[in-house]
Amino acid sequence: MHDDFYQMYLEEMGNIPPCTRDEQERLLKEAAEGRKEAKKRLVEGNLRTALEYAREYDGRGVLITDLVQEANMALMMAVEEFSAMENGRLAFDSFTGRKIREALTAAVEEQQSACQTGEELAARVNVLQKVSQALAGELGREATVEELADKMKMSVEEIKGIMKMAMDAMSMNAETMDLEALAEVEGIEITEDEAAEDYDYEE
Repeated sequence: MHDDFYQMYLEEMGNIPPCTRDEQERLLKEAAEGRKEAKKRLVEGNLRTALEYAREYDGRGVLITDLVQEANMALMMAVEEFSAMENGRLAFDSFTGRKIREALTAAVEEQQSACQTGEELAARVNVLQKVSQALAGELGREATVEELADKMKMSVEEIKGIMKMAMDAMSMNAETMDLEALAEVEGIEITEDEAAEDYDYEE
């Protein structure tokens, strides 16, 4: 599938030839003088290079289309930054390569962090649900937030924080959360009917 994407992307760039070494040196001088067409050509002539960097980061949790977009944006910013620098002997290829890698690495790390946060939230919600159900069985009624906090050795604010994060997550993706169990915990002001209306909840 990804090979098909690469091939299609390369075909779309078929009419945009890569920069030759001599052309790139000339364009860099013109770009340093502020010529926009030179900067545009530098970007276009290095799109294949940006694509190759994006391919290196494929399979790390970020969509290939997003990786290509990140690489292209980093390339454009690198051209602008390099053109404004007193770069001396600094190599353009090395500079743009470093900037593209930094952008791609940041994109991957951001995605991994988001996944980890989601997993941690899901784990906390699951524990809260189990404790809530266990206490309901022991008490013969729904547990209060204070009772949940005492049972879980957490503060009331921490329990409410977990509930709020769960509700926020459910508002974005109702299918990944169990709203019913949380709605049974006293202190969450949301009914099953409201849940169905607001979050497309289904029994």
